[in-house]
Amino acid sequence: MGQALYRKYRSKSLSEIVGQEHITSTLGKAIKSGRISHAYLFTGPRGVGKTSIARILAHEINELPYTDESAHLDIIEIDAASNRRIDEIRELREKVYVAPSSAKYKVYIIDEVHMLTREAFNALLKTLEEPPAHVVFILATTDAHKLPDTIISRTQRFAFRPVEKAKVVEHLKHIAQKEKIKISDEALELLAEHGEGSFRDSISLLDQASNHGKSIGIIEVRSLLGIPSAESIEQIINALETANTALIMQVLVGLYDQGFQAAGIAKQLALKLRQEIGAAQQRLSPQHILDILAKLIEVPASHDPERYLEIVLLAQSTPVATMVAQPAPPVTTITPVTKAEPKVVENAKKKELIAEDNTQASADEPEPAHETTTEQPIATGTFDLTAWPEVLAALKKKHNTVYSIARMGQPSLGSDGQLVLAFAFAFHQKRVNEAKNRKMLLDTIQELTGQTIHLECTFDKELAQRPVPSPSQAVAEPALNTISNIFGGGELLES
Repeated sequence: MGQALYRKYRSKSLSEIVGQEHITSTLGKAIKSGRISHAYLFTGPRGVGKTSIARILAHEINELPYTDESAHLDIIEIDAASNRRIDEIRELREKVYVAPSSAKYKVYIIDEVHMLTREAFNALLKTLEEPPAHVVFILATTDAHKLPDTIISRTQRFAFRPVEKAKVVEHLKHIAQKEKIKISDEALELLAEHGEGSFRDSISLLDQASNHGKSIGIIEVRSLLGIPSAESIEQIINALETANTALIMQVLVGLYDQGFQAAGIAKQLALKLRQEIGAAQQRLSPQHILDILAKLIEVPASHDPERYLEIVLLAQSTPVATMVAQPAPPVTTITPVTKAEPKVVENAKKKELIAEDNTQASADEPEPAHETTTEQPIATGTFDLTAWPEVLAALKKKHNTVYSIARMGQPSLGSDGQLVLAFAFAFHQKRVNEAKNRKMLLDTIQELTGQTIHLECTFDKELAQRPVPSPSQAVAEPALNTISNIFGGGELLES
């Protein structure tokens, strides 16, 4: 059975450690001067050399040679994940007072020390506070925040950091040359990037890639890691720039069919968008990029990552503009719909006419029937399309998910004055028609306009084939026609 590369190329001395020079230099000087601490704490992410340095340090303070197969009675390694109870720590406390068999120091390396129970920490605390002169503790953990402050305060803490990408690439190239693995520089950079600063993870990926064949390129590594092609990511970004929802769905469905996961797609898209922020020629505005990045972070934790990724991208590619009607003389300027003024302007104009009729009417001979007919208000079922952008803004504050879906609809008025939302994808039509989402939308409209309206959601697959309207045309053109018929003119302005 072959040996894993990360074990085969594990460092054997402090001078061989790469990427943690701020730690190895300090420890090296301490060993030369004989200033050995009774307890060390190594903290940092996985695969950056904590355990390797702990083993090297244990051997060097005892002036013993170290190899990967080295074993010594006075160097004891304890896995806190499987020895976390108070009984194990009590047994350790009893043994620490026994002198080393042959070495100068008895060294206890406790890995993943944060896994100890509270009682075990309390039992260990006394030993750390007043240890025998011949005992050295080396504690290692990836979750330092889970350690009691009383434990941390009794140790010398060394914070390990992720290894720089350039150093990881250089180390991988060195290993590939020794193992006679033919791999391109681009592929090595991708392995290092995917390793996220961990030597062990990066070397393990190289070991896995070496089984692919004689020559390894970027395509083979992408396939190994489940990373979508750069061309697919570029297509999505271009579609976001041109608001091409049909292309977004086409690319996503193609990637899903190839077996790519939504979390992986979101991660690669986020990496590419981050590069866009510093690019000389940006295809998307910085604020637009930040909005997308904030949503992409939530994709892996979503209940349905694929659908959530679709909603994020489709919502960010569909501009929504605020429509303001431009007055055309001699028509009165349209007043925006607010909570304080729930009635539409035409209703206000009718009240003015009613007031004039009442002034001119005879005071001693009123006509109740005539007054009732004149003061009859406009039916509350007729929705004012100028209020749609305000409805979306209110939804965004109260329920972002419903907002993300509702903004995909093209609003218009039906024959009976009801609000009609046309969707390019049946999935969005179905989501809006869900009882809780439908109620949220209708309640918001009633709260803003004072109207109880009828809502109809339709599916029009032809919308996906049409060019997505620019921000100044975000509200459907039929709405403008309706307003023009009432008020004599209208203009769409961006918010």
